[in-house]
Amino acid sequence: MNQTIATVALVVRDFDEAIVFYRDKLGFALVADTDMGEGKRWVVVAPRGGRGAQLLLAQANGDDQLAAIGNQTGGRVGFFLTTDDFARDYAAFRAAGVRFLEEPRHEAYGSVAVFEDLYGNKWDLLEPKG
Repeated sequence: MNQTIATVALVVRDFDEAIVFYRDKLGFALVADTDMGEGKRWVVVAPRGGRGAQLLLAQANGDDQLAAIGNQTGGRVGFFLTTDDFARDYAAFRAAGVRFLEEPRHEAYGSVAVFEDLYGNKWDLLEPKG
């Protein structure tokens, strides 16, 4: 059996503000932005050159989904963005205004720093030791 997690849904407040963050601040590619009618869209972003999962930006619908924005993982780091050049990406993200919650750490497994997306979801920027 050969399986892959291809796409992960991320609940967002607004399609366009989420696109701006992921595309313009993190440098992700806008893979799809398809009008599905009745205000619904299929919006997918992914790291450029990446081979991992993509993010489906799912605009919140209803109070329960609105309440989950920014806290989909209960305050834990829930998303892990690996890179082949931690220093380059850390500097680029800082220059773009991405908010880091800590200074970079150099652990046995690699270089890492936690940052927040525009809604407060926690991400690791991680360059694994190879």
